[in-house]
Amino acid sequence: MAAALSRALKLPGKKGSELGEYDPLTQADSEDESEEDDLVLNYPRNGLGRGSCLSAGSSDLRGGRSGRLVGREEAAEEEEEEEEDEWREHLPSKSRQDRDDMKGMQYWSQRDAGRDRVGEDGGGPGALGGPGLGVNGTEMDKKRMRVRSAIRTAFFLVPLVCAMLLVLLCAFLLPCQKGELDKLPQWEKALGDAGGVTPLALALWDVDGDAVEDVLLGVTEWTNDTHPTQGNKIYSAVALSAVTGQVLWRRVMRESMMYIQCGLQYNSRSAPVCLLIGKSVLMAVNGTTGKKLWSVLLKNIESQAVSLPDLQGDTVPDLLIATLPADNEALDLSLILISGLTGAKLGHPVPFNLTAQGKLIGPLLHETQHGAYYILFGLGNVEAVSLHDIYLRATGKTPLTPALRQKDPGWEGLKTTNTSSLIHIYSGTERVDFLLPLVAGLGNNHNSLDTVANLNSTRSDWVLGYGSSKLSVLRERDTQKVWTCNSAPIHSQPTAGHFNDDDVPDLFIQHSANGVMKVQVVDGASGRLLWTAEFVCPRLVMEASAISTTTGPSAFLFWASEPIRSQKNFTKTTVAPGVAAAEPLIRKLFLLHPAYPTVLLQLTSTTDTAVTSAVSYQEHQKDASYISVSSRPTTNSEHGVRIVKSLSVRAAITKGQIKRLGDGSKAAGPVKPTLFEVNKFFRRLSFKHQARKNKTVSLTSDAGKIMASALGRFSRFSGFSGFSSPRAPGTLTPRRTLVCKQSGAVLPKPETMSFGLVRIALVVVPSLYVGIQLSKDFAELLEEHDIFIPEDDDDD
Repeated sequence: MAAALSRALKLPGKKGSELGEYDPLTQADSEDESEEDDLVLNYPRNGLGRGSCLSAGSSDLRGGRSGRLVGREEAAEEEEEEEEDEWREHLPSKSRQDRDDMKGMQYWSQRDAGRDRVGEDGGGPGALGGPGLGVNGTEMDKKRMRVRSAIRTAFFLVPLVCAMLLVLLCAFLLPCQKGELDKLPQWEKALGDAGGVTPLALALWDVDGDAVEDVLLGVTEWTNDTHPTQGNKIYSAVALSAVTGQVLWRRVMRESMMYIQCGLQYNSRSAPVCLLIGKSVLMAVNGTTGKKLWSVLLKNIESQAVSLPDLQGDTVPDLLIATLPADNEALDLSLILISGLTGAKLGHPVPFNLTAQGKLIGPLLHETQHGAYYILFGLGNVEAVSLHDIYLRATGKTPLTPALRQKDPGWEGLKTTNTSSLIHIYSGTERVDFLLPLVAGLGNNHNSLDTVANLNSTRSDWVLGYGSSKLSVLRERDTQKVWTCNSAPIHSQPTAGHFNDDDVPDLFIQHSANGVMKVQVVDGASGRLLWTAEFVCPRLVMEASAISTTTGPSAFLFWASEPIRSQKNFTKTTVAPGVAAAEPLIRKLFLLHPAYPTVLLQLTSTTDTAVTSAVSYQEHQKDASYISVSSRPTTNSEHGVRIVKSLSVRAAITKGQIKRLGDGSKAAGPVKPTLFEVNKFFRRLSFKHQARKNKTVSLTSDAGKIMASALGRFSRFSGFSGFSSPRAPGTLTPRRTLVCKQSGAVLPKPETMSFGLVRIALVVVPSLYVGIQLSKDFAELLEEHDIFIPEDDDDD
C-alpha cells in the first residue's frame, strides 16, 4: 500500500494528499458521489483537526469516509499494478522513468479534453475552479438559446408563410374553375326569316331550372324560298337556353305569335306556365317541355293577358284579355275573364262603348291605397273600371273574396255620372300614345305574369305620353298631373331608371328628326332635364334598357350611331317627302352611367337592324345579359334572317371603347375625367336586382308615416313589459313596406331552414374538437423535440 501511494505521488503534477489540498484522483472519483462526498474538499487549512470543528455525529461520517478511502486506495493500487504490467508488455524497451513521463502526458491530455467537455455541457467552472472557464460556458449557453429560439421561430413562421402564399396563389394567380353558368358565353343564333322590322314576341323566364332566365320568342319560317306564299309559312314558339343558345323546345302554332308571357304558377313546385297569344288563340303550355295545357279560341285579340287575383278560390291567378267584339262594331272594346287553371271563360265578354279613337291603351291592373282593384284601358284616352264591376257584369255574381268587393271612395268620386261604371283618368283633346307604370327597369324583363313581380307596378304612379310630344306623370292617389314637359316627337316608349339619387325613377326618352336622334333624361320627380346628347340617327324604333347596378344608379343601354360632338360642325339634313334617308352602315350599342355623364362606353357595333331587346340578370355572377333580336339581310333569302344574340354586359365592358361627348352635352362636369379613371370605374361595375321603395303614401303625411312606423317597430321589438299603446278607433296602422326587386318584383318569402341551430352545432362542434386535438398533438410534438417548452418561456 505504501509503494502504491508513493508511485501515485510521483505522477507529474501530483501533490500531497494532506487534508485541504487538491488530489486529482480523489476529485475524479468523487464526481459521481453525492453531496456528502464533497466534504473532502471543505476541510479547514488552519491546522485544526476535523474533530475540533465537527460534532459527534460527524465522527461516524468521518469513519465511514476513511473506510471508503482505504478501499479506493487498494483498488487504485491494483489498477496501477495492472497498468504497469500492460506497459511492460507493450513497451519492454522503455525504462520506468520514460513510462512515467508518457503516462503523465497522457493524463494531462485526457484532463484537458474532459475539461473542454465539461465547459461545453455544464457551463460551470473548469477542473481547477478558475473563473475564466465559467464565462466561456455562459456564452455557449446563450448561443444555444439563440439557436433554439431561431429554430422555434422558424417552425412557426415557415408554415404561416407557406399558408399565406397558398392562399394568395389560389386567390390571384390560379384561375378559378368556373362552372357552366359562371362562364356565361356570348352566343348568337339564326332563327327563321326576318319579315321586316316589326317587333316579334319575346319573353324571358327560367324554364330549365338553371337559375338563368331563358329566351322564348315567336319564329316565322318559309318552307319554299323560291315562291313564298302565305301557305308556306310555319309559325312556332321556340325556347332557347340562355347559357348555350340551344333550342330547348319548339311548339308549332297555326298563326303568328303576337305575345309570349310566362310566370303563371299553379303551385310552388309545378313547372312554370307560359301563354302563347295569337290573333285568335290563347294557349297555355308547360314552360319546361312546351306541352300544351289548355287553349281557348277568341276573336281579334288586341292585348296581352293581365294577371288578376284569384277570382274563383282555386289559388291560381286568373286572366283578363281585351278583344274586339264579335259583331266588329267600331270603337267597342270587350274585356274577357279567363280561368288561369283551366282556360275556361268566366261568364261572357264585358263590352265598353268608347267614344274616343286612337291607339289601344292597356289594359293594366292597379291596386289603390285602400286595396281596391281597378282595370285601366282606353282607345286614345284612359278609363278605369272596378274589377268588382267587371266580374259582376260578366258572371252576375259577387266576387268571393272581400278584397275584390272593395271600392276606393276617392276613385269612385271621379265618376261623371252614377249610371256609368267608367272613371275618366284622362280624356283630353290630344290622343294618348302610351300609359306606363313609373317603375325602374319594368320593360327589361318582357311580359311577366308573376303576380309578385307585378305587385309594385300595380301600385305606382303612371307615365302618360300624349300628343306625340308631351310627357306627364300622373299621381295614382288622385290621378292628377305631377308635372308636364314638352319635347320633340317621341318615337319609342320611355325607359324608367335611376339617374339621380332621389329614389324616384327618371325617364330616358329618344326622338328623331332630320337625321338627328336626340336622347334626353328627364327627372321623374320634377320633369326638369338632367342630361341630353345628339347622335346621327340610326333609323331604329328601339326602346332603351335600364340596368340596375349594385351601387344604386341605373346604367342605360341604347342604340345609336356616332355622337355629334359639336352642333356648329354638323349640318342637319332634310329629306324630301317620299324619299327615304340612307341608313347608317353601322349601329352601335352605348352604355351611359350617371357617374360620368360626359362619357359613353361603346359595347358593340353591327350592321344588323335591331327590332327588340330584353335584359336578364345573373345574381350570383353580378352580371347582366343583353338579349337582342335583329334582322340581318342575306343573299340567299330576300326576307333576311332573324338573329338572336346574347351579350354579357360585363364582358362587353372590358372590350368597350370610350366615347367622349362634346359641346352637345349639357351635363359636362367641372373636371374632365382621365381615361384610366373611367376605365377603372366601368370595369368595376356589377349588376343585380335592387329593392327600391315606390313613392306610395299609406298615411296622411310623410311625417306621420315615419312616426307611426317608428312607433310600430318599437312596440314590436321592445322588451319593456310596462310599455303599452292602446289603439284608438280609426287610428291608421303602419303597413310594412314590401321589399321588391328593381323591376318591381316583390321578393318571395325567405326560405326557412328547419333545425338550423342543430345543423350549425353539428358542423361547429366537430370542427372545434378536431382543431383542438390537432393543436394539442402539434404542441406535444414541439415539446418532445425541445422546440417549444412552456416551462422555458415561464422562466424567461
